[in-house]
Amino acid sequence: MHCAPMCGGFVLGQVADRMAALPAARLCEWRRLRAGLLLPYHLGRLTTYAALGALAGAGGGALLRLPWFGRLSALLLLLGAALFLVHALRRLAPRLGRALPALDHVPSGWNRLLARTSRRIDRTRPHGFYLLGVLLGFLPCGVLYAALIAAAGAGSAALGAAGMLAFGLGTAPTLMLIGIAGQAAGARWQAGVARCAPAVMLLNAVLLALLAMRGLGTAA
Repeated sequence: MHCAPMCGGFVLGQVADRMAALPAARLCEWRRLRAGLLLPYHLGRLTTYAALGALAGAGGGALLRLPWFGRLSALLLLLGAALFLVHALRRLAPRLGRALPALDHVPSGWNRLLARTSRRIDRTRPHGFYLLGVLLGFLPCGVLYAALIAAAGAGSAALGAAGMLAFGLGTAPTLMLIGIAGQAAGARWQAGVARCAPAVMLLNAVLLALLAMRGLGTAA
């Protein structure tokens, strides 16, 4: 729901590069499907997400061991819930959404750094697409922020990594669909599920808030 407009262009560009590198004699439906799946790229993204989740979880766990941070986990979960709520409101109430912070804004300096680094990656080999996935895993995204905050609230590196790995796997189907069927199919898919997006965002917000409330009750 969220990844198609954010990352669809990166996926289509990579698929075009892979297809252009194939000799005409080797072009076939299996090659097209394989190129569209972009498995090395997605594995790279999952690597970055899991590593970020482990760091966030370990950092949150270290703070939670300090006596004055006993309720930090619940506060982090509440912050994650608030970010999901912001995403839901931006879709449900566009006028109100325009007054809320744009969580997907990419700082120009960071964007230029990612662009310069990506140009140095060899995209003629599978490991190049893996490295590109690792790099683009650092692309700023509001939903990613919310997931990382929730991972920090988990309080351990293992739980943080597992949570972010699950998050990354959830982002893959739409991007794979765009890679295989193209932007037009991705747009149709996105239009179909866009109506469900606010409900899903609100559900995430409610679940994180309930976990936070339980954590606050335990701490008390």
